[in-house]
Amino acid sequence: MGYIIIDKIKNNNKKIMIFVEGTILKPKHNNFFSRINMNGYVPISNAIEIIKNWQEQGYEIIYLTSQTGRRAMKMAQHLDELGFVGSMVGYRQKYQDYTTLIKEELPDILVEDDCESIGGETNMCSYKLPDNIKDEIKIIKVKEFEGIDDVKLY
Repeated sequence: MGYIIIDKIKNNNKKIMIFVEGTILKPKHNNFFSRINMNGYVPISNAIEIIKNWQEQGYEIIYLTSQTGRRAMKMAQHLDELGFVGSMVGYRQKYQDYTTLIKEELPDILVEDDCESIGGETNMCSYKLPDNIKDEIKIIKVKEFEGIDDVKLY
């Protein structure tokens, strides 16, 4: 997995991995160009404040983006410009899938959307995780583009 460090301070408490596109960010406009232009992505509802609160509670925040290479770096910059806090942004490298990324970080909690616009749950990050990993991670699924306002960590 590629990592982009966004805050050098990492705590040793529990980790929350949050998928970015569709979970905490959405296109500003509902058209094709907005979906491919990440600078047109805006926070969903109260995502920034909720994630800041989680970090204040001691959780390490790790983002997971669908972007790769330079576009992943741009996404990390965009998250920072919007005011999101966290320790890093993870992204897939060549021949990697999301399962690899999750296994490498082993978060305590994974928050992701249901991927409805791209075919549903078979496209979710957690879909292909082995059962033993799924048993170790609390997986929280939200409706795509509806945000994390109703998420209860425990």
